[in-house]
Order: sequence, then C-alpha cells, then structure tokens
Amino acid sequence: MGAKPESAEMLSYQHHYHAGNLADVHKHALLASMLDYLAQKPKPLIYIETHSGRGLYALDAPEALKTGEAAAGIARVERLGWFAPTHPYARALAATRAKHGASAYPGSPLIAAALLRQIDSIRLAELHPQEFAALRAVMAPHGGIFEQTDGLQMALSITPPTPRRGILLIDPSYEIKSEYETLPGFVANVARKWNVGVIALWYPLLATAPHIPMLAALTAAHPAGLRHEVRFPPAREGHGMQGSGMFILNAPWGTEAEAARLGKLFAALPRD
Repeated sequence: MGAKPESAEMLSYQHHYHAGNLADVHKHALLASMLDYLAQKPKPLIYIETHSGRGLYALDAPEALKTGEAAAGIARVERLGWFAPTHPYARALAATRAKHGASAYPGSPLIAAALLRQIDSIRLAELHPQEFAALRAVMAPHGGIFEQTDGLQMALSITPPTPRRGILLIDPSYEIKSEYETLPGFVANVARKWNVGVIALWYPLLATAPHIPMLAALTAAHPAGLRHEVRFPPAREGHGMQGSGMFILNAPWGTEAEAARLGKLFAALPRD
C-alpha cells in the first residue's frame, strides 16, 4: 500500500507552537547523532525530509511562550546538562544561536545544514505556504532543493537518490488519522527502492495510542528496524502528547547507544 497525498486539512498545523519540546529533543538528538556519524566518512551523503516546517523557530515568540513546551523541553534539559558541547545536537544548537540569536531553535533541516559538509546534499519538502516561504528563506544560504509539495510523493519520486548514502526523515503532523495507516506502506516502498538508506520515522505517543497498529505493521515488515520510545510528563495540563517515538531502518553505528542514553535521561525526569 502506498502513501496518499497530504490533504489541505494538514495545512492547519504549524510547529512553532511546539518547537523545542521534549519530542523535538528526542527526535533531534537522534537525528544529529546519525548525521554526525555519517558525515565522518569521506563519501557524500544526502538529507531528505518530507515535512520540513519552517526550519527556524523563535522560542521567545508568543506561540512558544503560550504553550510553554520549549520551557519544559530544550530549556529544561540544557539546565540538566543532557548534552555536552561536543554532542552534535549541542553543536547544531550553538551554530543556530550564533547566527540567529540566543532564543533561536533549529528545526531538523537547519540541524542537518549545521552538521553536513559542502559535498553533501539537502532535499526538503513542505506543503504549508507560509511555512515553506520561511523555510526557503532560512535554508537558501545553505543550498539544496526546496519544494512546496507533498513530501511523501517527493521522497518516492527521488529514491534511490544520488548520492546513495543518506537519511530520510519522515515527520508528519499526524493531524489526519489515515497517516497512521498509509505510512507503513510508504516506508516499505522507499525501503524497496533504497535499501541502503537510513529511513527515520517519528511518531507521537498519545493517550489513545493510535500508533500501535502502525508500529505493529512496521516491525512485522522490518524486524531489524530500531524502535525507540520515550515518555515524559505533559508540558501543561490537558496536553495530549505523552511521549515520542522513532522507528529507524539501517540505523548508523552508535544510534542504539545514544537512544539508550536518552531513554535513561527521559525516564529520570520528574513527573511534576
């Protein structure tokens, strides 16, 4: 089963209300770790993202302050010393703040740009018109190809990519329930076409657990995939997300160790 195009209903989602939350910490720390390992080898690689957002977020903006998710997320874990300055996630944060200010937070495209090299490539898709305009402005100095299009269709159309080494990040909003049903088929299609690619799918852990059938299908089709989940206290009363998950095919060396380290840190977070 393939993936269906994104609907107009998904255009309501804008990540700047949630940027820098604990799910971002989980996802971005693992992504940075994988990119850093791949970039240590002299061969070029490509970074592909299906749902790129705007690439750069201001954590002192009204949207971020309204939800308090960044305060309970990246601000909190940095106070706790989760990431040494040499950690690739910390390096990407430092590079973003040096260029855009102390309250700036990088989305995954900007994290990739901070860790990749001149020989590497970036291919990004974002469907939301305003988010795409912001993404293009932020990412233009770094080079790459940016498209206002359905990201799943874009990824399928270019795989296997050139170069063959690389990462595909699939990070939907899950605003539409059918995404949980179509993503296993999409991952399978990409994996068939690009069997050496690192394919990373992020998903939220919600009280209603809609991810369970999706993960059952993914693990049945890809038993060697790395599944990693963390749970955390809600950022505010009534907040629906209770954790964050990543399912990764062809995870680079060191990813499992970093996931285990993050798991211990998340488990130790106070529940108050």
